[in-house]
Amino acid sequence: MTDRSGHEPVLLREALAGLAIRDDACYVDGTYGRGGHSAGILAQLGEQGRLLALDKDPEAVAHARERFGADPRFSIEHGGFEQLSAHVEPWLAGRALAGVLLDLGVSSPQLDSAERGFSFARNGPLDMRMNSQQGLTAAEWLADVSQAELTRVLFRLGEEPRARQLAAVIIRERERAPITSTRQLAELIEHHSPRRPQRLHPATRVFQALRIRINAELEALATVLEQSLELLAPGGRLCVISFHSLEDRIVKRFIAKQSRVDPVYAGLPTVPPEAQPRMAKIGRLVRPSAEESAANPRARSARLRVAEKLEAAVS
Repeated sequence: MTDRSGHEPVLLREALAGLAIRDDACYVDGTYGRGGHSAGILAQLGEQGRLLALDKDPEAVAHARERFGADPRFSIEHGGFEQLSAHVEPWLAGRALAGVLLDLGVSSPQLDSAERGFSFARNGPLDMRMNSQQGLTAAEWLADVSQAELTRVLFRLGEEPRARQLAAVIIRERERAPITSTRQLAELIEHHSPRRPQRLHPATRVFQALRIRINAELEALATVLEQSLELLAPGGRLCVISFHSLEDRIVKRFIAKQSRVDPVYAGLPTVPPEAQPRMAKIGRLVRPSAEESAANPRARSARLRVAEKLEAAVS
């Protein structure tokens, strides 16, 4: 299912199966993007079903209102999924939440728009903000960050093995002239990288690290996982599609932690309700098929994990 913008939702069939959609239930698409997953959910909802979508990108919100604004089952809110509780609780109005879907990838229109500054494939301003209406741009952040902090960000968030060297290169260039465009940064990294053939462009990890830092993506993910668990009704499903190991590790550890007895009570004959498992892992890690990866190369690194809230999690 490719939408009118050319965006292809990743792992669509698998995500919908993971949600185990009931036609009269309430669902949240925490990352609307360009609506591929939302369209799939709506196609399985009846007249009593409801879908709330969130996105911090104003362009995505405008797209949602144009595409689905006339559908009484659909609502869209401008905000990040780290604000899930604030948006969902008033929307539910006492109804139960049956599922939350999070697609953590950058949408194709964002990557393809030079003005957004997410990709070095097209030259544009070094922005990288998911919400283009607030916060520091990547260029502004790079203008003031210390070399030690930049090294930490490149190593931790980009898993860049040459973090120390590249941070020094960026700081040195910054002192000569401001780094304000995607091409300027990408060419700087490429110029100071080994000339041997590489599977990834030398700037890939640097751009990943900056994007994650500018948007506080890992902190937002940890927050939304906790909020999802609290909001879901018993039997409700949490489905998360991630695209790199940092995100997937957070999701995997969260589900594992919530799926076991509190270690303090491990091995004891009696476990109090508050220490019982709160979720159950559903199935195994799901990756795109060879056919999907071939048709949509951006899907190749996607991973889907699914968990269900247990009855015992209700206090």
